[in-house]
Amino acid sequence: MLEQLGVKYDVIDVTEKPEYLEKYPIFMAPGLVIDGKLEFTGIPKKTDLEKKFS
Repeated sequence: MLEQLGVKYDVIDVTEKPEYLEKYPIFMAPGLVIDGKLEFTGIPKKTDLEKKFS
């Protein structure tokens, strides 16, 4: 969905970088961090994503 919205993003595997679990309370994959803030856990609705990036 991020690609469809034209949003640039990085995929981070928390098993390789567990420090992200200390920084963000991600209990369900995926976790979506926007501007340093955990905004979504799990798969968000496309309309909710569109609101964040509009």
